[in-house]
Amino acid sequence: MRTLTLRFINELRTAGLRISVGESMDALQAVAAVGLEREQLREAFAVCLVKEEEDRPVFDETFARFFTGPGVRRKAKRQTDTGEGERQQTKAQGSLGRPQERLPEERTTERSVQEQPKKQSEPRSHHGLLSFPDTPEETRKGIHPRADEEGDKTKLAKRKALLEKPFQAFDARDVESTKELVEDLVRRLRGRLSRRYKRRKRGRLDFRRTIRASIAHGGVPMDLLLRGRRPGKPDLLALCDLSGSVALVSDFLLALIAPATNYFRRVRTFAYVDRLCEISFENGHVVPHAELDLYARSDFGKVLQQFWQEGGEQLLTRQTLVLILGDARNNRRPPRPDLLGRIHNSAKKLIWLNPEPAARWNTGDSVMNLYTPVCDAVLPCGNLKELLAALQQAL
Repeated sequence: MRTLTLRFINELRTAGLRISVGESMDALQAVAAVGLEREQLREAFAVCLVKEEEDRPVFDETFARFFTGPGVRRKAKRQTDTGEGERQQTKAQGSLGRPQERLPEERTTERSVQEQPKKQSEPRSHHGLLSFPDTPEETRKGIHPRADEEGDKTKLAKRKALLEKPFQAFDARDVESTKELVEDLVRRLRGRLSRRYKRRKRGRLDFRRTIRASIAHGGVPMDLLLRGRRPGKPDLLALCDLSGSVALVSDFLLALIAPATNYFRRVRTFAYVDRLCEISFENGHVVPHAELDLYARSDFGKVLQQFWQEGGEQLLTRQTLVLILGDARNNRRPPRPDLLGRIHNSAKKLIWLNPEPAARWNTGDSVMNLYTPVCDAVLPCGNLKELLAALQQAL
């Protein structure tokens, strides 16, 4: 069970959870105390390994996938010399679904103990943003080699540098290196959005679900399930600047939003340079639905006028979140804050994301000061870390 627990912790770190050495040791002790009943095991892991509420949906998804998926490549040997091993296998199978191939017997023979370091030497994936280091005792036992620790530290340092590196300094290699990082950020964003629909601890008694859950306890309603009010899904309307100065930021924004569309009732995304064009994000690429000149001179005032004249008002409701990404540089053409004010008044909330440093706002041809009064918030997003924080605040 020790091997299984450590592998499960690695899966959680892959999903983006931060788990220290002390927390992993607490999890090992908790498993030994509660046994292999599925619900008790899950809650014991959650108490020891989940520090933030927004990480709970990611934990639940990882737990369900890890303990119900296919078994490991090398099946645990069955004990045939005593009936106790068979009873433990039966108990594991009944409580966790199909994990008998994952759960080693608690009483192992000398041969299986000798084979254990071989199982530990199987390759592991470490794609999470954070990972816990090994103790010297664990290293001597072969649980996690020091070489892997050094590799994790190097990978962590590179990912941290990418998170804080300004988009203006990105090159093609940096974009390629961020693929796994963006996947981790998507999981974090989806975990935060899922909290909106999580069952609440207050509300009226959900009688049907309570009775159904009591069947597992012989008809005794030990857990009272409540029926809390869930908010309706909002609409999302995104306008993304695809001019050369901020096109890369728009790509990252769409890559983060696209996998989270299930948390919105309706999503419409538009790109603009000097005119508006509806787009979609497919297979990691922006796909325009009409012609769009990416080398034209930016004119956001003209874009707002086109949006309003072509029926943009019909897309706005009191449940619409409007998200605008751009640097507000208009090439000294007429700005239209009056039209942006109409959008603000027709929508639930209007958030502007600006990838330029705040010190450069309102310099040169930037008219950010004209658009700021009609926005609910103007947030910087000059790197991936700021972009994720801005999205978490906006959504």
